[in-house]
Amino acid sequence: MRLLYVFALILAVRLASVFVVQTYYVPDEYWQSLEVAHKLTFGYGYLTWEWVQGIRSYIYPLLIAGLYKLLALVQLDNVELLVLLPRILQAILSAYSDYRFYVWTGKSKWALFLILVPWFWFYTGSRTLANTLEASLTTIALSYFPWHGEGTGYLWPAAICCFLRPTAAVIWLPLSLYHLRKSRQNVLELILKRFVLIGLLVAGLGIAIDTYWHGQLIVTPYEFLKYNIFNNIGSFYGSHPWHWYFTVGLPTVLGINTLPFIYGVMETVRKSEKFPVSKQLLITIFLTLVVLSAVEHKEFRFVSSLLPLCLYVTADALSRWSYRASKTLLWTTALVILLGNVLPAWYLSTVHQKGPIELMPKLREIAQEYRDEREHRANILYLMPCHSTPYYSHIHENVTMRFLTCEPNLDKQNQYKDEADRFYDNPLKWLNSNVPVHPLTALPSHVVLFDSLAENISVFLRNYRLLHRIEHAEVIRVEGSQALLDEWSQAVGLVRSPNLASLLQHRQSRTGRSILVYQRLKAGEENAFNRDGAEEDVPLQDLPQDKPLTKEQNLFN
Repeated sequence: MRLLYVFALILAVRLASVFVVQTYYVPDEYWQSLEVAHKLTFGYGYLTWEWVQGIRSYIYPLLIAGLYKLLALVQLDNVELLVLLPRILQAILSAYSDYRFYVWTGKSKWALFLILVPWFWFYTGSRTLANTLEASLTTIALSYFPWHGEGTGYLWPAAICCFLRPTAAVIWLPLSLYHLRKSRQNVLELILKRFVLIGLLVAGLGIAIDTYWHGQLIVTPYEFLKYNIFNNIGSFYGSHPWHWYFTVGLPTVLGINTLPFIYGVMETVRKSEKFPVSKQLLITIFLTLVVLSAVEHKEFRFVSSLLPLCLYVTADALSRWSYRASKTLLWTTALVILLGNVLPAWYLSTVHQKGPIELMPKLREIAQEYRDEREHRANILYLMPCHSTPYYSHIHENVTMRFLTCEPNLDKQNQYKDEADRFYDNPLKWLNSNVPVHPLTALPSHVVLFDSLAENISVFLRNYRLLHRIEHAEVIRVEGSQALLDEWSQAVGLVRSPNLASLLQHRQSRTGRSILVYQRLKAGEENAFNRDGAEEDVPLQDLPQDKPLTKEQNLFN
C-alpha cells in the first residue's frame, strides 16, 4: 500500500507540472510531435524537413495521433484537449519512470526526494519531447537492469529508446558490455537469443511503422545518424566547444544537485568497492559525455537521459552519509536542495518565454472569428525566427499561415542562407519580394513579430494596427553577463570563456521582450498611430526591388 501512496505522490507532482509549466522551451516539443500528429489525424499541419528527409520515427507522434483520433470520434477535439492530453500522457509515463527509479534505488527517501525536486525534470517531464520520452524509457530500463542477478527485461525499453533516439546507444553499449561480463549465462547464447532477437523485433516493427507512414522503405535511425552525425547537419543550428557538456550542459541540467553529485562522485571514486552500481554508472556517464562532446551541436536536453544516472549516484552517497549526519544537517541539506530547484523551476516554467504560449489562444480566436471585407478568413504571417511558436496543433483551424523557414544546407550550396537569415539581413527587401501590396486585401490579414523588429519594418506596418502586445521574456544584457562569465571561467581554470555576444547575436537581434500581433486595416479604418511621422516614410511599393513580384513568388496566393 505504501508503494501506491508513493506513486500517487509522484503522479501528483508530474500532473501539476502539466498545468504549472506554461512556457516555451524548444520547437521540437511541438513541431516534432504535436504538429505531426495533428497532420496525421486532421489532414493539415506542417511537416519540417526532418520528416521530408525521413530522419524522424512516427512512433511517438502516432501515440499522440491515437489520442487525437479518439477525441475526434467523440467530437471532443477542441484545442484545449488537443494541447492538454498529450502532456498528461507524457506526465503519466514520466511518473511511472520516477516510480521505477524509486524502486531501483532500494526505495530510499533520498531517492524519492531527488527524483521529485530536480528543476529540469519538472520543467521538461511533461513536455512532448522525444528527449523526455527517451529519459523516461532510460529510467525504466535501468530499473530492470540486472545489477544483482540475471534478467534481460531491460532490453525492451532500451531497444525502443535506441530506435527512437539512436544516440541513446551511447548509454546502453557500456551497460550491455557490463551485463555480458558479469552474467553467468553463456555469452553467445545470451547475445543471440536475447540481444539480437529483441533488437530485431523492435527494429523490424519500427521500420514497418516508419515505412508505412513515410511511404517508402526507410530506416529512420540510419537516416538520423547520416544527417545529424555523419553529415553534421546539426551544426547548422549552432555549435559549442568540446567541453560544453562538462562545464555547462550537465551542471545546468543538474542545477544545485551538481554539489551533492560531485560528493557522490568523490565517494564512489574513493570507495568504489562499496558503490559498485554507482561506479558503473559513472563510467557510463563519462563515456556518454565524451562521445556527445565530439558532436558540434549541443543542447541541454541531449543529456537529460543522464539525469537518472546522476541522481542514483547522488542518492546512493547521500543515503550512506545520512547515517552519520546530524538531523539538523540533514534537514538543512534537503532545504537547500529544494529551494535551489524550486526557484529556477518556477521562473522558467511561468515567466521566461511565456509569450508563445499566451499568443496561441489569441491567434486561435482570430482564426475562428476573423473575416475581412471579402469574407475571407485570416491569413497569418509570422515574421519571427523559425518555429518560434507552436503552429496548427494549437490553433486547430485550417487557415492560411506562413512562417520564415530555416532548412539546413542539404544541397551543400556555397554561401547558403536560409529564409529566416535572408529576411533578417534586409526585412523590407524580403517583404517586397515575397508579400503582395496591391490590392491591400492581398496583404496578410495578421502579422506576428517580436517588438525588436517593428521599428525596422514600420513602413510595411503602416497598413496595420496593433492588436495585441504579449509579454515574452526579459532581454539578456550581454555586458554584465560576459564579465560574470569571464570571472567564472578564470575561477575554474578555462583559458578562454565563451563569447556571449557571438552566441547570442541572433537571439538578441531577432527576439525581444514582447510579441506583437498586427491586424490589417480594413477599408475606411484610420491608423493614426502608425501614421505619426509618416511624412518621412517611403511607401513600400516605392522601395527598390531585385525582381518584379510574380504570382509564383507570392506564396500567399
